[in-house]
Amino acid sequence: MSKILVTGGCGFIGRHVTAELLDKGYDIRILDGFIDQVHADSETVIPGEVEIVRADIRDRTAVREALQDVEGVIHLAAEVGVGQSMYEIERYVGANDLGTAVLLEAMIGLPIRRIVVASSMSVYGEGLYVTVAGDRLNFVRRTTDQIKAGRWDLVGADGGKLNPIATDEDKPVDLSSIYALTKYSQERQVLIFGEAYGVEAVALRLFNVFGVGQALSNPYTGVLANFASRLANSQPPLIFEDGRQRRDFVHVLDVARAFRLALEQPAARSHVINVGSGGSYTIAEVASLLADAMGVPEITAEILGKARSGDIRNCFADISRARELLGFEPRHRLEDSLGPFTEWVRSTSVVDRSAEMKRQLENRGLVS
Repeated sequence: MSKILVTGGCGFIGRHVTAELLDKGYDIRILDGFIDQVHADSETVIPGEVEIVRADIRDRTAVREALQDVEGVIHLAAEVGVGQSMYEIERYVGANDLGTAVLLEAMIGLPIRRIVVASSMSVYGEGLYVTVAGDRLNFVRRTTDQIKAGRWDLVGADGGKLNPIATDEDKPVDLSSIYALTKYSQERQVLIFGEAYGVEAVALRLFNVFGVGQALSNPYTGVLANFASRLANSQPPLIFEDGRQRRDFVHVLDVARAFRLALEQPAARSHVINVGSGGSYTIAEVASLLADAMGVPEITAEILGKARSGDIRNCFADISRARELLGFEPRHRLEDSLGPFTEWVRSTSVVDRSAEMKRQLENRGLVS
């Protein structure tokens, strides 16, 4: 494949994917809607010679034109954020689900060999757990009463302790937010389309992506960027629950490489593949690491003792399938990558909107 369309290619992940593909000699066209929430704070800089089509992913005419003469598609265009999806439902379903439908319909009859879609770890809901006896549990949820009582950790039917383990792709999905629902719809649309039309299709379930270029003033862009915007404004990071929930943080450069490999590796066809670091960190630990890296260790996180609707307790990646099918191996650990990230934060104008996000959720009864 020589020419690739990257939808959402001017966004955080898209810019790094574009750079990765350009470095390997691909010809790139980008289709991006340039929504204010993502792009308002800074000028978007794309490396190299790239054709950019400025259009909404739901614009059928623009999408059809953008697909001309391309052999592969990386589909990143999407609204992102669990919390916001719970009250801007039409926006998320429209951009993510209808947008993907428009893209796929426009691909019918075109000589496109492969499409790779960005899905999300959010489709799992809670990650995998095992009982003390070692029994694997695919479906575990906290009740509303448990959350309101501040009983954050999950327990078995007998009240016994459950231990989180790395989540693999065999875990059935358990959709607990509108965002998760739309991401699952995106990946299924792409895989079903690929099977029907003979297009090689791959879905990458991304875990918590971080790195230079995140939209720091967008409170829904990711926890690390959210914490950085607070610390840059001498404010404590806001942490829901007790801060001991665990996540997998994967560097955007590793994610960009995974997308390239998903385009290239024959074995990836028709698969859903986790893309993470293979490790896990508590949210409180991440806040502390970031404060140290930014030189403000005296600013300690504010533990809210409340939960957002749609949030889960623990989920981190088993990346065995990515290693096997893509030859993927993470190269950038969180604790070794905060230096460049914090240097970039210091050079960026950051507006902290975390408190505004919290108010939006509270006003709609989405925090308990």
